Parts: sequence; structure tokens; C-alpha cells
Amino acid sequence: MGSETMTTVLESAAKPTRVLGGVLAMTLDALVILCTRRFSWREAVQQAWFIARVSLVPTLLVMLGFTLLVIFEVNLLLKDLGALDLAGGIAGIASVQQIGPFVTVVVVAGAGGTAMCADLAARTIREEIAAMQVLGIDPIQRLVVPRIVAAVLVSLVLNVLICAGGLVGGYFFSVYLQGVTPGAYLASIPLFTGLPELGVSMFKALVFGLIAAIIACYRGLNVAGGSKGVGDAVNQAVVITVAVLVPVSLSITLVQFAVL
Repeated sequence: MGSETMTTVLESAAKPTRVLGGVLAMTLDALVILCTRRFSWREAVQQAWFIARVSLVPTLLVMLGFTLLVIFEVNLLLKDLGALDLAGGIAGIASVQQIGPFVTVVVVAGAGGTAMCADLAARTIREEIAAMQVLGIDPIQRLVVPRIVAAVLVSLVLNVLICAGGLVGGYFFSVYLQGVTPGAYLASIPLFTGLPELGVSMFKALVFGLIAAIIACYRGLNVAGGSKGVGDAVNQAVVITVAVLVPVSLSITLVQFAVL
């Protein structure tokens, strides 16, 4: 009984290592294919359009809620301190540096990532992936790389949209509801947010989109257990993505503060 328990413990401890190794191996394969081999741009464009279509409305709704809530709370503090003219700079920090990339990838993972994971998982359950391998077709090149490219492109576009929408929403909220002068709002934006901060925001969106797509594709290609396994894989893909993004976002922010 003791040896069986020890074996079970060792297998449980080794599983995360195998998963991490599988994710890293698939990521390396995808990057090599992306840089050295051809892949279907038509498939990438179709996937990008699908992800954008299902993610646009949720992104706008979540962006408005997050941005306005943060701006409202911070503006109250600025008003007490007599520094309400800095509202534009705070809106820039909130929307460009933090909220934009994170909201983008959460929505992309929750809407587009789940669809990618479910599609690949269903193909795996129906043994279509195995059939492709028998025919000499690389599923990473044919299916995974176009989806990664699509997720990254959509993440970058949505991040720009959220950053712009956050600044515009903060403008109307601060100027028309809290009495900030338009000139002061616009003049304070460059004080805290410039091209370096925008570049970091776009880099975050790129990395986050890459992570979300890789996790979704990996779980889709490594599913088992029929229809229940497909549902579990979709749920796990979203949860794992959010769990991974928090430390990654913190790490990038710490490096940004140390360098810039």
C-alpha cells in the first residue's frame, strides 16, 4: 500500500512537469514554423475575424466598466488632494499600462480561446488530428500556428481600441461629470503616458495573446474523455490562462519600472 501511495504521489507531482514540457515544446515548434516554414494565412485571417467578432462587444463592455470604475475612484482621491487636473494622466496609466492588455487577453481567452480549444478538442476526440498525422500533415503547422497568429493580431488591435476607448471615456467622465477642464485633462496625459508606456502595453498584449492561444491549443490537442473531456479542457484553458497572466503581467511591470 505504501509503494502504491508513493507511486501515485510521484505521478501527481510529475504531471505538471510533463504539461509544462509539452507546452514549451509546442511553443518552440510553433515559433520555428512561424519563422522558417509556410502556414495558411487564409486560416489565420479567418480565425482572426472569428475571434474579433466574438470578442469585440465583450471587450468594449468590460473596458468601459473597468476604466470608468478606476477613474471614478481615483478622481475622488485627486479631488480631495486638489489635483483633479491630473485625471487625464491617471486615465492614461489605467487604460494604457494595465487595464488595456489584461482586459484584452481575458476577453480573447474567454471568447476566442474557448472556441479554439473546443474546436481542436473536438477534432482530437474525432481522431481528425491522428488522421492528419497519418497523412503526413503537421497539426502544429496546419492548425496551431494560424490560430496563434490570429490571437496575437486580434490582441494587438483590441488593445489599441481599449487604450483609445479608455482615454475617451475618461475624458467625458472627468470633464462632463467631475468638472475637469478639457485642456487640463489632455495636458496631463503625456505627463504619465508616452510612447515607451504604449510600447510596453503593446508588448504585453502580444505576449498575453501568445500565451492564451498556446494554452488553448495545447489543451485542445491533449484532451481525453469524450464530450466531458472537451468541456473540462475549455474550462481549464481559461482558468490556466488567467492564472499564468497575473505573474507574467507583474513581471513585465516590474521590469518596466526598473528600466523606464
